Amino acid sequence: MKYLVTGGAGFIGSNLVNKLINNGDEVVVIDNFSLGKKRNCNDRAKYFNLDLSDTENFQNFVQILKNVDTVFHCAAIARVQPSIQNPIKYEKNNTIGLVNILKAAVDANIRRFVYSSSSSIYGNSHILPLKEELKPKPISPYGAQKLYGEIICRTFSNIYNIETVSLRYFNAYGENQNIGGAYSLVIGIFIDQKSNNTPLTIRGDGNQKRDFTYVGDIVNANILASKSIKVGKGESINIGRGSSVSVNEIAKVIGGNHVHIESVLEPRETLADNKKALDLLNWKPKMNVLEWLKRQDL
Repeated sequence: MKYLVTGGAGFIGSNLVNKLINNGDEVVVIDNFSLGKKRNCNDRAKYFNLDLSDTENFQNFVQILKNVDTVFHCAAIARVQPSIQNPIKYEKNNTIGLVNILKAAVDANIRRFVYSSSSSIYGNSHILPLKEELKPKPISPYGAQKLYGEIICRTFSNIYNIETVSLRYFNAYGENQNIGGAYSLVIGIFIDQKSNNTPLTIRGDGNQKRDFTYVGDIVNANILASKSIKVGKGESINIGRGSSVSVNEIAKVIGGNHVHIESVLEPRETLADNKKALDLLNWKPKMNVLEWLKRQDL
């Protein structure tokens, strides 16, 4: 089978590319390497250095999609806080880029389009666990853009008859994650600080909890979503472990000194209800974040 992975040099995308290649599939990648890393590239995949948000590249997208069965759209600029600081940059990449590649997929007669969404669409909900039926209340441009992405995928399914499905990832971690910098999540930030012998910076009291979900489990969810006969009409599905761990617990396992710094706008807790993923995709998470951290050379 032939697949296209957008953002295939990034964190989740590169893990997905490796898995597909190891399964014996043919993979093409579109990535402009603004966040993706050359070191994440797989020699057996074919890469195109193109900006998805540039409409002048549209016909190139259509040509690249020739004979592709499924598109995995992993490309995005992630994280809540930077999107608040630079909403225009986020809008360009996360919405215009999506519509460009989605319409190119329609023109190329692609069978299915798997969209990487986010638990950020729920905002700071106090109703836990978070179920797909809850009314989305994003609190950041990033969350709003991911919600728009789900809506546009569903709309394209209705209008153009392309099969789409949106996967709402919860707090991804694992191999090839960003270590340090503005676009890193808490585990990546802590690992970077530990390696540089600097104190771990815990925002607020550290009791905020996250449903940390292993990238390998997320990759498996994508592959199952590309094959399941139960999806394809724009469904939105939580991809989370279904258990939450506090930032303080993460810091304790990583070890070293820590300091508390000012809190920021963020949910107090994320916790996925993943029953729908089991029902529609036959997906079950396998890795526990604390177990994974204990296996690392920190």
